[in-house]
Amino acid sequence: MVARAGRFHTSAPAHRQVLASCNDARDKVYFGLIFHCHYRGNRTMSRWKASAIHLSISLVVAAIVVTLLYTLWFPPPYFIAAGAGTLIPLLMGVDIAIGPLLTLLVMRPGKPKRLRRLDLSIIVALQVVAFSYGFHVICLARPVFIVGEVDRLVVVAADQLSDADLAKASRPEYSSRSWGGPRLVGALPPKGDRAFDVAAHAMAGGKDIDQLPEFYVPYEQVFNVLMKHSRPLGQLKPQDARQRAQLAQLENAAASSKRALYFLPLERRDVDYTAIISPDQKQPISVLAIDPWVTPVRK
Repeated sequence: MVARAGRFHTSAPAHRQVLASCNDARDKVYFGLIFHCHYRGNRTMSRWKASAIHLSISLVVAAIVVTLLYTLWFPPPYFIAAGAGTLIPLLMGVDIAIGPLLTLLVMRPGKPKRLRRLDLSIIVALQVVAFSYGFHVICLARPVFIVGEVDRLVVVAADQLSDADLAKASRPEYSSRSWGGPRLVGALPPKGDRAFDVAAHAMAGGKDIDQLPEFYVPYEQVFNVLMKHSRPLGQLKPQDARQRAQLAQLENAAASSKRALYFLPLERRDVDYTAIISPDQKQPISVLAIDPWVTPVRK
């Protein structure tokens, strides 16, 4: 009886063979109870199933985070221009890959339950650390102001504004970093000696007026100046087929609604985009990943 009981770690068919060889009903009950308790107690979830469950949870969390970021911090039309098209997929990719892949590697059949729990705790901790770091980077890079400045729009991120500069803001509403998406404002250049100081500082690699809230004004005050420097949409030169398709879609929409569209350069750090402006709405309605400084071909 002991020898037979020692083989209970093999497989279910082997247990059935043991039960079939028992002639005494009491032996069958005895072995049946041992089999039931031992087999159910040692069943472990396959590593593929554990990894799939971990992946499903990670995908749900990623979907919630992306939705919140898209609607709050990187709303259209600034999603691409604010850098979210690169930062968010990178964060989600790392978060989704780390947990499920490590779970697939460490969830081995037969590993003691205590060790499985320890492994999963370490994996979750690593995933939380990686996600927290990536989220912190996105938090610093979130756009807080879209600044209209003479002949262009500039995306200003949270980490480009110092507390000292915010304390000098021209209005209370410009003295904080927005958590609910970028605010559309204007910036007027200073006059007198202050203008020389700011220009010299900017030429030396320092901050220009778009990163100095003391020069911020309501967007309406600079809109007419921006429109004087804007150009008709037909002068925008796309560089590839995808850009041509995007531009054609905008032109068709403008033609059907009988409204004129214009464009302005939109800058984010060292990258140039194109902001499409509607004079009726007085604000950007779309952003294209097209270099606005390329001279159109004259026919």
